[in-house]
Amino acid sequence: MRTSFLALLCLCAFSFTAYSQRPSKPSSAQIYESIKKLNFLGSALYVAAHPDDENTRLISYLSNDLYARTAYLSMTRGDGGQNLIGPEIRELLGVIRTQELVGARSVDGGSQYFTRANDFGYSKHPDETLKIWNKTEVLKDVVMNIRRFKPDIIINRFNHRTPGSTHGHHTSSAMLGVAAFDLVGDAGQYPESAMDYGIWQPKRLFFNTGWWFYGSRENFAKADKSGIIEVETGSYYKTLGLSNGEIASLSRSMHKSQGFGSSGTRGSQLEYLEFLKGDALNDNSDLFEGINTTWSRLEGGEAVGAILEKVESQFDFANPSASVPGLLEAYNTLSKLPESHWKTLKNQELVDIIVACSGLYLEAAADRQATTPNGEVKVSLEMVNRSSLDIRLNGVAATAIQFPQQLMATPLKENQKVTWESVPGTFSISQFTVPYWLNDQGSLGMYHVDRKDYIGLPTVPKMFPINFMVSIEGTQINVYRNIIYKFTDPVKGEVYQPFDVLPEITTAIKEKVTIFSNGSSKEIPVTVRAGKDNVSGTLTMSLPAGWTATPAATEFRLDNQGESKTFMIRVTPPTSQSEGYLQPKVIVEGKAYEKELIAIDYDHIPYQNVLMTSKAKVVKIDIEKNGTRIAYVNGAGDAIPESLRQIGYEVIALEPDQLNETELSQFDALVFGIRAFNILDELQFKKAQIDNFVAKGGNVLVQYNTSHSLVTQDFSPYPIKLSRQRVTDEAAEVRILKANHAVLNTPNKITKADFKGWVQERGLYFPSEWDDKYDAILSMNDPGADPSDGSLLVASHGEGHYIYTGISFFRELPAGVPGAYRLFANLLSIGK
Repeated sequence: MRTSFLALLCLCAFSFTAYSQRPSKPSSAQIYESIKKLNFLGSALYVAAHPDDENTRLISYLSNDLYARTAYLSMTRGDGGQNLIGPEIRELLGVIRTQELVGARSVDGGSQYFTRANDFGYSKHPDETLKIWNKTEVLKDVVMNIRRFKPDIIINRFNHRTPGSTHGHHTSSAMLGVAAFDLVGDAGQYPESAMDYGIWQPKRLFFNTGWWFYGSRENFAKADKSGIIEVETGSYYKTLGLSNGEIASLSRSMHKSQGFGSSGTRGSQLEYLEFLKGDALNDNSDLFEGINTTWSRLEGGEAVGAILEKVESQFDFANPSASVPGLLEAYNTLSKLPESHWKTLKNQELVDIIVACSGLYLEAAADRQATTPNGEVKVSLEMVNRSSLDIRLNGVAATAIQFPQQLMATPLKENQKVTWESVPGTFSISQFTVPYWLNDQGSLGMYHVDRKDYIGLPTVPKMFPINFMVSIEGTQINVYRNIIYKFTDPVKGEVYQPFDVLPEITTAIKEKVTIFSNGSSKEIPVTVRAGKDNVSGTLTMSLPAGWTATPAATEFRLDNQGESKTFMIRVTPPTSQSEGYLQPKVIVEGKAYEKELIAIDYDHIPYQNVLMTSKAKVVKIDIEKNGTRIAYVNGAGDAIPESLRQIGYEVIALEPDQLNETELSQFDALVFGIRAFNILDELQFKKAQIDNFVAKGGNVLVQYNTSHSLVTQDFSPYPIKLSRQRVTDEAAEVRILKANHAVLNTPNKITKADFKGWVQERGLYFPSEWDDKYDAILSMNDPGADPSDGSLLVASHGEGHYIYTGISFFRELPAGVPGAYRLFANLLSIGK
């Protein structure tokens, strides 16, 4: 990742809140752009369903071309998708995608909001989506977000009038946007948020349409566009040296977990907005027509505007500090105006710009990445005035920790660093700082959030604010910085991370699913980690009925923070098929600890600590298998190799260049991970070797690929045509088409009972057409949909078998679904 370039792109948002906690050090061009934005008092809200749904080109245009305060409201955090950069799925993937969205907004200049809706996976219709989400509660969140943000215009990404034509989440987001537009101005609707934030009525609502909603460019060219506005978004920003399209592409490329890297674009680019509701436009060139976006929007604000217009026109790129006197005059004038929404926002913007122009550097850094509630930590303050301005530190106020009284009335001389350390033993925060929406158990469709003031926010607000009370040329301002942690990496240099409060003790079972394929016991490693020095306690284990663990209790002591010990607990299953959860519990001084600490560490997002209930699934399965040695070619990321090892297979990962006769002759079967033929270019040259392996008696199992971006078109020995057919209802009926086929009978007898207890979906991207040499084994469909028979295709080829399946084994095996294991074992065993 081009870290330095991304740092440059913070110019767009210019909020001075550091991306990845890195302090903002804006250039003159960035400061100048922020002053221009200071002089526009209008706002826009973009609404869609998931991370990656947002139109970064339009968001960047609104923020950087019009200078509007712009936000993206995503219904979900993208929890139900797949992860192309690592093993995290579900809740942990939602954490990654949340931070990717925040990172994208730091590039394109917007801000980010959410609802409590959980991305439970693909949905074919909004009726299903809104039932699982709880329409009333999600609409409540949308209304609250609008009342809090107070947008003048709202733009829906999707069409609310075409249910069933696309992802149900997509259409639902648009339907909720339309419904909320009519409710936010009524105090009787969702009165709690009306009380908290006041009512609000946006001026107009748009739908961000385009040719893809019409089926083709030709259809769109012929469509009636009388209600559609063309918006030119291809602007070039001379002070920044970037086009809007380049900024948008860099923003889009933050969605790395979805593989959405995007090339920068230059030149004219049109976006299309269909007017839906509100005050129609007379002049289609101005989205904010009829909305006062000047300083006269505030009572008495004309005086502030006059000062700031002069500051903007006289801005000195060689000496930004020359603007400080005018900015301070505007700040003092604004402070005398009546309280209002825009006054609060612009006051903070002014403070940020004053600090940036003065070159004032303020930082509060902890000596460790995490501590425990009311634990020990040292916080060091660094303060540097990098201008000739008269700047004094009049005091430091903090709710989390105390600082010496000597900080009062400290002059900050030009380019002379001042440092202070906190008073030992005064840290007093007890709340954990992990992703707030994961604190409590939610439902399939909704996260549970106790703190209503957190709802909609990307993360917990600053929990450790340090108020630097400074005077600049005699004007007192309050500058806030959150405590962060930083260290020097020998390769990356200075690294910034969030500072966290975490439990005294956490536990973890590394393998989240352990399969017992016979009656033998297994040793389960349980790791106990100390969050502070000198902690001791007792480790016990909760088990499902019929399961036993030895020893029942284990005493331990850990001397140092961060130290961990792993204890081997022997678990014995019952004689009959059974499944349930192991849950470690630690008792320390009478207090129980039942959380696991999970670290997420990728260079493109801030370091994340996540707390989740510590547990692991155990499954006793009656299963047989033939053949033992499996070659696995990894695709877009799944945990199937680990799952197969659980039931006794020897699984060896192979790279495409290893697919030769000599290497493959060692294996009973060759399995391709999900989307392998979408992402591995080399496979297009390996068809002959793969076909030859099958012909000589091997089994090849190919898991789902998508027809879009298929690198290897001719990937099977006999023709298969992929489609977008899928079955999203995990409980949908599965009908057996070939009851006597070997894959349903050897070595395990597969019945309808094996399709119970599946998770999230049955499967996806099933073939719609296939050669007669394939046997279609199963038929399934969502309620009301036509039957789909392409979920599992098996063909004999020479002495072996070629299998193509869209069944979601990549979800079912890691979830410990017994029937999925039995069926997968049969697929690998056929003919053996």
